[in-house]
Amino acid sequence: MSPGDLLLVAKMSLRTAEDDSASEIHIPADIDWHMLDKSKFFFLGAALFSGVSAALYPIVVLKTRQQVSPAQISSFKMSYSIMRHEGPKGFYRGFGTSLMGTIPARALYMTALEVTKSNVGSVTVKLGFSDTTALAIANAAAGVSSAMAAQLVWTPIDVVSQRLMVQGCSYSNKSTIPSASSCSYQYRNGFDAFRKIVGADGVKGLYRGFGISILTYAPSNAVWWASYSVAHRLIWGGFGCYMCKKDENGSSNGSPNLKPDCKSMLAVQGLSAAMASGVSALITMPLDTVKTRLQVLDGEENGQRRPLTVMQTVKNLVREGGFGACYRGLGPRWASMAMSATTMVTTYEFLKRMSTKNQVS
Repeated sequence: MSPGDLLLVAKMSLRTAEDDSASEIHIPADIDWHMLDKSKFFFLGAALFSGVSAALYPIVVLKTRQQVSPAQISSFKMSYSIMRHEGPKGFYRGFGTSLMGTIPARALYMTALEVTKSNVGSVTVKLGFSDTTALAIANAAAGVSSAMAAQLVWTPIDVVSQRLMVQGCSYSNKSTIPSASSCSYQYRNGFDAFRKIVGADGVKGLYRGFGISILTYAPSNAVWWASYSVAHRLIWGGFGCYMCKKDENGSSNGSPNLKPDCKSMLAVQGLSAAMASGVSALITMPLDTVKTRLQVLDGEENGQRRPLTVMQTVKNLVREGGFGACYRGLGPRWASMAMSATTMVTTYEFLKRMSTKNQVS
């Protein structure tokens, strides 16, 4: 996913004072849910985020293969192996299935995100919380609710697409890098995988790891949004202090109004997103690794294939490489989250401004 993930930029007004004079940073007002043309919002959103997902998908494949590998394999070696044995198409295994789930999942995510943020933000302000605290609470609550809503669609899509991502990988020999030479199961395409999973495990097979998916993405989104809002405010605060010092010689009186240009806003959004992604990835990586293994790998009992339990998965990971095994694929996941967040945050804000109703300027 992912992770992740649709983002929004919070409305902010920061002030700093020096020698009885203030400098105010004017950020364009946030666009609320009621201001949007919903049909345009969802249509343009599906197109924009599908393109972003296509660009970042190879990193997701790399992360998934590292997580299910019983041995520690560097990103470079894994990438080289995929390219050598499968070619460029190996980095897009399961992409069609993932893309099919994008529209309903994104729609649920965006709706829950905007509605929750708007309502919780209003309530926290009325309760007397400071702007910073209210913003962090609203963003964290929106992250949790949007993640839970999206997982209703994303979990089945994850199960199918991740099976396709690792299809053709042999993990029986720890000394070799996984390649397409053999596999434990074969699917022709997403529909075939869907049919075989339901046939073998029933509908519940599509929701394997649903509980831990919620435990992974809900706190991940909450941590991301809270970290993002704090980082965003701190960076703008530092920017305001810098501009105050820069302008103090040329502004003997009055309060200069600072209006950051588009490039400055994009830079701050991108840096805030990357910082938040790092915090979120470090905190939730073990849960994501366990979730991925639950959805992809099977165990054997009395010669029969059976889904692994959470405890069995954790024990296998610890036996393979200690606690550090839970952080396999951290580099690609961090990179994926950072690039996705940076791209999404700018794309999402652009989408909202493109989708405003005509009467909103």
